[in-house]
Formats: sequence, C-alpha cells, structure tokens
Amino acid sequence: MALRYVERYATTRGRLATYLRRKIRERGWEGETAADPVALAEWMAELRYVDDRAFAEMRAGSMGRRGLGARRIEQALRFDGIDEQDRSAVSSMLEEEATTSALAFARRKRIGPWARAVADPALRQKQVAALVRAGHAPDLARRIVRIEPSDDPDGAITAAGLA
Repeated sequence: MALRYVERYATTRGRLATYLRRKIRERGWEGETAADPVALAEWMAELRYVDDRAFAEMRAGSMGRRGLGARRIEQALRFDGIDEQDRSAVSSMLEEEATTSALAFARRKRIGPWARAVADPALRQKQVAALVRAGHAPDLARRIVRIEPSDDPDGAITAAGLA
C-alpha cells in the first residue's frame, strides 16, 4: 500500500504514516509483530521515494503563486508533517516572494489597484482582513489596500515598486 501511495501522490513522511495508520485501522493487521507505519515512512524516505523538502518547496511555490502568504503556507507545511528544518529552508523563499504573492492575491480578489472603484473605509478594513487571513503581513496588506484603482493596474504596480 505504501509503495502504491507514493507512486500516485506527492507526499511527506508524516502524511504517509498517517495514511498507513488509517489503512491498518480500517483493514486490520494480522502480522506477527505490530505494524510500524513511521518506520516504513522513514524507510521510504531513505529510498528517496518520499522527499519532505522537495514536497515543501513544491507546495510553498504553488500556494505562493495562488497568493497565499508565508504564515498560511507555514501552517499548511506544519499540518503536512514537514519538520522545522525543512520548513526553515523554504521560509527564505517565502520572504523573497511575499510582496509578489500578496499582489497575486489582491489581483485575484480585486483589491487595491485591481478594484473596480475606490473602496470606502469599511470595505478597506475587510480587504485588509482578507489579506491577513491569507497569511500576509498586516502592514503589507494596508499598503496594497491604500493603492487607488487605476486604468492599467498591471502596468502601474510591481513588487519592486511596493517594497
């Protein structure tokens, strides 16, 4: 089951061990010794069938392109069972792309320069809250929300110009 799972899905040691525990609970175990899903997941990692750091980089890149911030990505990686060492290796990449990611989120949600009209103060607070829930820093969220809508938002705002 473990080999079939790693063949079909990009996964981590933690996710693989959780999957195996669930399957053992559902189907039962009739072996002489107790099943050890954690040891099997570690063995799969030694064989390089499972690579937590590569998974973390792939997942962080994907979530960043969707516009999610560092805190939200960090939380997802922790949930996926990525250890602190691999998460910290990815965090430098997240810091470099923080502004680009926040702008991608703002574009997708039509916030700031991509809004159809100037937002009133109550709507601006909601937009800041949406950016913060997506994992972005509050000060960055406020800077993006304060930008007035323009006729050419894609040409008017860049990550370098905002930083």
